[in-house]
Amino acid sequence: MHTHTQHTPLVKNNKNNWRVWWQLTRPHTLTAGFVPVLVGTALALNDDASFHIPVFICMMIATLFIQMATNMFNEYYDFKRGLDNENSIGIGGAIVREGVSPKTVLNIALSLYGLSVLLGIYICVVSSWWLALIGLICMAVGYLYTGGPLPIAYTPFGELFAGLFMGVFVILISFFIQAGYVSSNAVLVSIPVALLVGAINLSNNIRDLDGDKENGRKTLAILCGRKNAVIVLGSMMGVSYLWVIILIASGLASPWLLIVFFSVPKAVKAIKGFIGKTQPLQMMPAMKATAQTNTIFGFLLSIGLFISYFV
Repeated sequence: MHTHTQHTPLVKNNKNNWRVWWQLTRPHTLTAGFVPVLVGTALALNDDASFHIPVFICMMIATLFIQMATNMFNEYYDFKRGLDNENSIGIGGAIVREGVSPKTVLNIALSLYGLSVLLGIYICVVSSWWLALIGLICMAVGYLYTGGPLPIAYTPFGELFAGLFMGVFVILISFFIQAGYVSSNAVLVSIPVALLVGAINLSNNIRDLDGDKENGRKTLAILCGRKNAVIVLGSMMGVSYLWVIILIASGLASPWLLIVFFSVPKAVKAIKGFIGKTQPLQMMPAMKATAQTNTIFGFLLSIGLFISYFV
């Protein structure tokens, strides 16, 4: 059994450094939290829903807390299973590199979940208690992504779960708490965002492919192989843009949504950044560009929806 007693943190003085704690939240992934809330709210306004600012703020904070907690569970369980060490590439590894106590990381994650529940109770009071069930399912998925006997992160379904729960579900909840119902249009518009949230996940798995394979994971990137995984990543991005064109051509969305195409250069940079690369460190810029594609696409989509509401 692998133990962690031999690990000597390389940086011991950073325990109280705010940057360590900020990195622990994995800030580049947090866009997967706030972009869907923004899109869902903008969609609700387009359906003539009244805008409830306190509910919007609570939803935004709760979603970000759940995303941060999920990242911290990831950090904790990667350490417990011996996947992180001092040489781990990327933003993870605060426990082994910075001397942060594993228990502290777990306690903070659980505390963030607790705060999310309190915010969720307020959201339920002003909308519907059915959301409590959906919220608990989302939180369970966040925990089971790396926790539990068979972590979702070890299977080929990580991208699907990330896209479905952090894309579709969050958009629809954000829509519902403003409008009081869910429209088929909201479901259709949530698809490209879900694909790009899943793409963040896939880009992470492409970077970690060799290490994950050694540790017995069966991620989508491993099953496809590196070259094909990059093709899948490009396809996910391509379908996101194509989907918007189809929505507009079908008359289901405003032509203002075409402004999402300003994010195409970032998507191209992400794909190019992965082609021919095999070292994790070489792929970090491409991974960052993938997350930025989700952010910029989501912001532009929201702006397009807001403009179509006011015009």
